[in-house]
Amino acid sequence: MNNIERYVERIMAESTPDRPLWNIEKIREGKINGWNYIDGCMMLALLNLYRITGQERYFTFVENFLDYYVFEDGSIRGFREEDYNLDNICEGRALFDVYHHSGKEKYRLGMETVRGQLKRQPRTYEGNFWHKAIYPHQVWLDGLYMAQVFYARYTTEFENCAGYDDIRRQFATVRRRMYDPDTGLYRHGYDASGKAFWAGENGCSQNPWLRSLGWFSAALVDVTAELAPGHEDFQEEMVSIARELAGNLLPYIDLDSGMLWQVPNQIGREGNYPETSGSAMVAYFYLKGARLGILDASYAPRGAAIFHSICRRYLKETDGKLNLGGICLVAGLGPENNRRRDGTYEYYISEPVVENDAKGLAPFLMCYTELLLSNEEELQNEHV
Repeated sequence: MNNIERYVERIMAESTPDRPLWNIEKIREGKINGWNYIDGCMMLALLNLYRITGQERYFTFVENFLDYYVFEDGSIRGFREEDYNLDNICEGRALFDVYHHSGKEKYRLGMETVRGQLKRQPRTYEGNFWHKAIYPHQVWLDGLYMAQVFYARYTTEFENCAGYDDIRRQFATVRRRMYDPDTGLYRHGYDASGKAFWAGENGCSQNPWLRSLGWFSAALVDVTAELAPGHEDFQEEMVSIARELAGNLLPYIDLDSGMLWQVPNQIGREGNYPETSGSAMVAYFYLKGARLGILDASYAPRGAAIFHSICRRYLKETDGKLNLGGICLVAGLGPENNRRRDGTYEYYISEPVVENDAKGLAPFLMCYTELLLSNEEELQNEHV
């Protein structure tokens, strides 16, 4: 077992379903854990480790974790449909593999519970899901990862691909409304009503935010990977958006750190910093995209280089324990009663930076599993 896998072992050993070590937000709030996307990201990363390494302990941990949350009738502990929170769709992705592996009907019913929210999710006038009920008419890049990958897999497996046109339109609207031709990147959020205090004349927030770009890039490859044969037009549209973004991100990889920065188009500005979670997601985008032929093969070494840059800068041993740092704890836009979250540069650099949070650790492990798939020799270096 190498250093990274020992690190994962420690994280699992020190985590329970109600108090996972990787959910720093809940730890700081002193709250008991509930169904959420942070755990969902970690479950997906551990399932990837199981698929690639064949080590049953990873699957066992995930199944025990989800068993705590999903009841026999498919209801889910802490899941509140009435919040219409797209973040809560993400963890539903882990239910597919656990259901197929275990055969337990409650996990299939749990997927139906999650799918039921999307059927009733409020939408903008153009048909995109609201990010949350508390964010009316708002589309955030984050939400494309949180909801659309689950939606794509569910409609592929259980609905004869009936949702494809809906998913396709939502990505097309994001490309049309949120793409910034001046930077080649996307703005973090878009308010279709134009009423949010942070929305400019075009309805968009002021700046790109790295992790939201990471969520979006990961969504592009993960959704495309779920598409069934026979839908080449949809696939080609997704590939086109992915290739455009892949190329446009290249100038924002800092030559000194080898990473991307919290506010990616302002490298070196006071307060800005190389950020782990978004960098890891971009690396994952490059690695998986190249492996699947969505992106050119030349992006694979670029993704590997970002991963190793994260290791060198932020994967540190303290008192015999590895810890992954450089992770922005959280960032968002609003709501109205929280005007500090206004999408400005000053806001994004003001949020806490933490260690071991799954918003950074999970994509880091997703990169690691992509590198295991490629049998990259560099994984034998001192970081691993």
